[in-house]
Amino acid sequence: MTSHFEESLQRGIDLIRSKVIEMGNLAERALQGSLQALIERNRQLAYSVILRDQYIDELEKELDRLCLEFLVRQQPVGAHLRFVFATIKINNEMERIGDYAESIARHFLRINALEPHPSYDKFVEIANLAIPMLRNALKAFVEQNVELARATTELEDKVDGIRNSIHEDLVHLREEGKLPLGMLAPLMIIASRFERVADQACNICEEVLFMCSGEYIKHKGGEVLRVLFVDDGNAGASQMAEGIANALNQSRFVFSSAGVSPRSVEARTVRFMMDKNIDISHQTAKYLNQIPNLDHYQVIIALSKDAEVAFPPAPTKTVSIDWEVDDPAKVEGSGEEVRAAYEKAFQFLETHIRDLVGAILGGETD
Repeated sequence: MTSHFEESLQRGIDLIRSKVIEMGNLAERALQGSLQALIERNRQLAYSVILRDQYIDELEKELDRLCLEFLVRQQPVGAHLRFVFATIKINNEMERIGDYAESIARHFLRINALEPHPSYDKFVEIANLAIPMLRNALKAFVEQNVELARATTELEDKVDGIRNSIHEDLVHLREEGKLPLGMLAPLMIIASRFERVADQACNICEEVLFMCSGEYIKHKGGEVLRVLFVDDGNAGASQMAEGIANALNQSRFVFSSAGVSPRSVEARTVRFMMDKNIDISHQTAKYLNQIPNLDHYQVIIALSKDAEVAFPPAPTKTVSIDWEVDDPAKVEGSGEEVRAAYEKAFQFLETHIRDLVGAILGGETD
């Protein structure tokens, strides 16, 4: 015989679980709709995705309310308490996924009138991985299936690889004059949105593991501190900063660089850094949208005024810093003048990077 309290507890859990399923179905439908709008160039469907996002937002508020009421009325402990806390976090992840679907639809509308459109085969490929990952993550939640949760997270690297491949393809098409300039950034963002859906699915899986076993694992990107250097062309100063920072060999950090309008890395930048015993020959120029897990970067450093576009809008937990440094890659003149410009930039960057890393670590770097 179950008690009245146990029956009430189970009803609350069942109601919350049903709302999670409902919200998951709405989010998946929105993603499918945004993908279909893109590949079929269907404006009406894109507008439908945008308009329906309000239902996901309303359901997020309702689910939050149900979870808070459950906490107050039932005062759960143990597994039931982990269930409701996991649900609150999963609710937030799914609301973001709804926003990603809306963003895809909006960016499609920006480029629909442009010609020519590229092949969307790889967009379909990344979506056909990311959307099932979301579906399986929610199934793992509903069924409390730890094995399915773990298996789902293993697909993330494959999604990242496809996203990177799409970005490379788009850059090449643009360089060859086969893609309008106005399409480049929106299509990169669309690919990144599908990649972020996979990230959010992995976050949901982590909550499933916590809910089922009390095991808490950090999503990759959370255990390291990510620092991004941004300038205009990603050909000189920002590449030097990335190389200097990586030469510090700090395992707790990930350093990257990007440009607002990147061009090929200057050969003289590579030669100068080699003279400093820092090999950056493997580094390539990148757009901001080509930076994997850009949302995970805790520090963004602008090395030019235009690069401040990389700073996320408030409110944000990202620390935004601007350093006034002349980019030696822009210097024209004799060999001595160029060398002096590179030396000045190097000394500035090395000093400030060491100070920054030292401040974060709470001490001096070697």
